[in-house]
Amino acid sequence: MRSLLPFLLIVPLAAETLVVKTQAELKTALGTLKSGDTLKIGPGEYSGGHSLSGLADLTVEALDPKSPPLFRGGTNAWQFSRCPGLTLRHLRCQGQTGNGFNLDDGGQRTAPVKGAVLEDLRIEDIGPQGNFDAIKCSGLQQLRIERCEISGWGGQAIDFVGCSDALIRGCRITGKKGFSQHTGPQFKGGSSKIVIENCVFKDAGERPIQVGGSTGLDYFRPPGATYEAKDIVIRNNTLEGGTCACAFTGVDGAEFTGNTLLRPTKWIFRILQETREPGFAPCRNVRVADNTITFRRAQVSTELNIGEGTAPETFRFEGNRWLAEDQPQASRPKLPVAEMNGHYGEPTK
Repeated sequence: MRSLLPFLLIVPLAAETLVVKTQAELKTALGTLKSGDTLKIGPGEYSGGHSLSGLADLTVEALDPKSPPLFRGGTNAWQFSRCPGLTLRHLRCQGQTGNGFNLDDGGQRTAPVKGAVLEDLRIEDIGPQGNFDAIKCSGLQQLRIERCEISGWGGQAIDFVGCSDALIRGCRITGKKGFSQHTGPQFKGGSSKIVIENCVFKDAGERPIQVGGSTGLDYFRPPGATYEAKDIVIRNNTLEGGTCACAFTGVDGAEFTGNTLLRPTKWIFRILQETREPGFAPCRNVRVADNTITFRRAQVSTELNIGEGTAPETFRFEGNRWLAEDQPQASRPKLPVAEMNGHYGEPTK
């Protein structure tokens, strides 16, 4: 006689769309979310301080993109740990004392989290003083940030630690009085293969863009990386104000092309080396080309601030248009290497 053994058919729960319109409904929904779900949040004001972990392919977005929810206060507005395939869309946060949106790998430095999309976020008044970021990302790959607006922050407008294969496009980053605003976007801790393009910066702090930085060895991703940043492309952005336009800080390979620079207040660029551990590459191999650079000699006497332990002789300058608008005859910069096909003192469009 043949026996029939019972078998178990495991069927994954179907992804759901959850709609919430109150703080209480949001709290309940956060306790029931599973991978693949979409959480739509209605207009109105909600508290900050939300966290999720271990969920894949999750979407959190406004129910009405024209009236996005506002998350006010808390340490972080939202924190997502080990949430691959995450999408955040049409959300606002304001007044956090830590970070606005925090995405991380849960400290698993050899296991990056793959896939994140941040679109149409608005982030205001983070900090205001100290190392507190509007968007903080650690250990992420395949990351895209588009059409986000950031105004007022303490540390970095966007901070990448050990992130790769990322795109930042079409964002607006504006500084505010009363906020320390150390840098705008910053790529450090072994970050690589990042493009930032078509963004607008206005008075975005001491270093509106920082390619590299200073990272403790225990935080590098991947562990053992010998550069703060590598293979970074910065193109077709507008940068107005700021102490400098861009700081290259321990980067091993970058391109800065087609950007418009308007009236930085002290330097045009900085070439720095803050991580000096044995085996680390000096700041090197940066191409600066086809940029339009307008400044005032009353503010900028030294175009490039070059620190110790760097390799400025490996930089290339090509086809840039330099104009000291208050002294056109003094437009030619002092560069560490000769520029090819540069233009000096000519009116810019």
